[in-house]
Amino acid sequence: MDAARIERVYSFYAGVYDHLFGPVFQSSREALIERLDACAGTRILEVGVGTGLLLPLYPSNVEVCGIDLAGRMIERAQARAKRLELSHIALARMDAGRMALPDDCFDTVLAAYVVTAVPDYRAVLREMLRVCRPGGRVMLLNHFTNGNGFLAACERAVSPLCTYLGFRTDLSLEQVLAGMPLAVVHHERVSPLGMWHLVECRNAKPARSMA
Repeated sequence: MDAARIERVYSFYAGVYDHLFGPVFQSSREALIERLDACAGTRILEVGVGTGLLLPLYPSNVEVCGIDLAGRMIERAQARAKRLELSHIALARMDAGRMALPDDCFDTVLAAYVVTAVPDYRAVLREMLRVCRPGGRVMLLNHFTNGNGFLAACERAVSPLCTYLGFRTDLSLEQVLAGMPLAVVHHERVSPLGMWHLVECRNAKPARSMA
């Protein structure tokens, strides 16, 4: 699907997203924040912030920028941040494949349930790397295709339907990271049912020359 279709689908989901994906994925969100273990002053970008379900979990001594393509998602995230008085969080509507953000401006860039829900995950990952400082962290929380032959076949079979609904099930972690200057430093399976993956990578792109 193209970006316009994705925006329409997820804007449509906005009103029910918290009910469909809130409690069932809460433990995996908590696992992500626990792994984040951010120091005071850490600059964090959340790609695909959605309705802001992660926002209350961030420590108050970090700086968080959240972006999302879907206007109604961002509106709900903004309402959540305002209601909870989360003054350390800034939100903006933005295409993750073409971020209006400067190079090397974040210590950590994370994406939860995003890379299999965008039309061009390679473009999104390249942008995540661009805005993350060299040596910084890129963290993914996502479903990736299972290595088991039967389950992998099932995931491929249902992928066309899932794509119509706004996400895909046929991408492996190896496909997503292939050719990217990312070094995996941590990888674990998380709930629900251990079918989702929490992956922490180090941004191995070279530092820019100051000359």
